[in-house]
Amino acid sequence: MNSFKDFNIKPKINSFVGEKIQVQKLFNLPIIVFDFKIEPSKQKEGTELLTLQIEKSGEKRIVFTGSTVLIDQIKRVPEDKFPFITTIKGDNDYYEFT
Repeated sequence: MNSFKDFNIKPKINSFVGEKIQVQKLFNLPIIVFDFKIEPSKQKEGTELLTLQIEKSGEKRIVFTGSTVLIDQIKRVPEDKFPFITTIKGDNDYYEFT
């Protein structure tokens, strides 16, 4: 009989901390992006959800967005370039890192 410990399965730990903040509240403000994850959206089938670990005004926050532009841009940031400073520009339909 197998023992679970022999499978060497480690728990996935969510390292994202802080209160959720709406992406619209970050427009044109400097933020530091520490980490991100992309996963299938639970709200819109066939789309992706981007989760960002950021810091705004010295406070760690979490941002959730389905913005395809932000997802495309963050995928192209080399892993060794984190953390980085940016702003998010946009309106209610279109967001981008600048």
